[in-house]
Amino acid sequence: MTVPVGAHANEPAPTPSVSVPSVPSEPTEGTPSGAPETGAPGTGSPAAPSATPTEGGPAGTDGEPEGTVTAQAVMVTPQLPRFRTYAYGKLPAQKIDAYWRKPGPRATPRPAVLLLHGGYWLEGDKGGGWKYFARRLTDQGFVVLSANYRLAPKAQWPAQRDDAMAALDFVKKHAQVWNVDPNRIAVMGSSAGGHLATQLGTLGAGTRQVRGVIALSPPNNPFLAFQDGAKPGASFTERKLRRAVVDLVHCVPGAAAAPDCWTKLDDASTVTHVSADDAPMLLMHATGDFVPVTQSTGLATALRAAGVPATVKTIEGDMHASDMLGDEGVYPTILAWLKKRLNPGE
Repeated sequence: MTVPVGAHANEPAPTPSVSVPSVPSEPTEGTPSGAPETGAPGTGSPAAPSATPTEGGPAGTDGEPEGTVTAQAVMVTPQLPRFRTYAYGKLPAQKIDAYWRKPGPRATPRPAVLLLHGGYWLEGDKGGGWKYFARRLTDQGFVVLSANYRLAPKAQWPAQRDDAMAALDFVKKHAQVWNVDPNRIAVMGSSAGGHLATQLGTLGAGTRQVRGVIALSPPNNPFLAFQDGAKPGASFTERKLRRAVVDLVHCVPGAAAAPDCWTKLDDASTVTHVSADDAPMLLMHATGDFVPVTQSTGLATALRAAGVPATVKTIEGDMHASDMLGDEGVYPTILAWLKKRLNPGE
């Protein structure tokens, strides 16, 4: 593991709130309004049968013979997981959502997945579409935590990584609240959140170590993204990502850039932190992604050279980040990888 450069050059990394969260009283658990695969919002109350069977009554107007039992079929849908928002630090952005199922009397601690949203390091939120993904994972035996973090340009690098690490520390410290096994935690992120996930996978040591990283469209080398945004014919999103890199590190890379600018860019490039005890990674890009697969192939090569398992998968299409979950093969791939690394059946 390497020590992140400039980790204290900004403001200090947040510390978890001093109050230990407690499991809330029995929440009302609704039923999804859509199919289980969608994780659509629920009604807030359990489903109830629409009719009561009639036993042994006289023949009705529908011509049912006397002495039969008539009942209507009732569709049973899964209940929603428990949900609660916590503060893992003192700043407004330092919030984390928890999704978990009520453990049974003999339940063993469960594995957890920490989610980090995308948005060019400038925008995005822990909710959004991730809450539906989180619900699906809880059905498979995982506890899911989804964190916000400070955003650029107000907060410069490495504030985003510091917050992601503080969120992980918070989950490990209070793992018993959600019946989580602190030694079986993976990190998953999309786009900018994927970049932060790979950073946690290469910087975490000891109690901060994670068991695996999944990153969708991660710009693992911000300087490479800065260069791509200046190429002739660069798309709007590529140019936006180029500007976001400047906002992230608070400097413009170039011949006239101060040495500190290059120090921050090196620190923000995940490959510079690779070592033999890093977390295994699954890195995914679409073939037409504006964050190209080359952002991950270099990192994967370095990880493998250090003896760390790393898989790069490309998906046909021009999807980006969490949009890849719309491909029918992506979710099963992610789920199988998580089960292999975290074994929710233990």
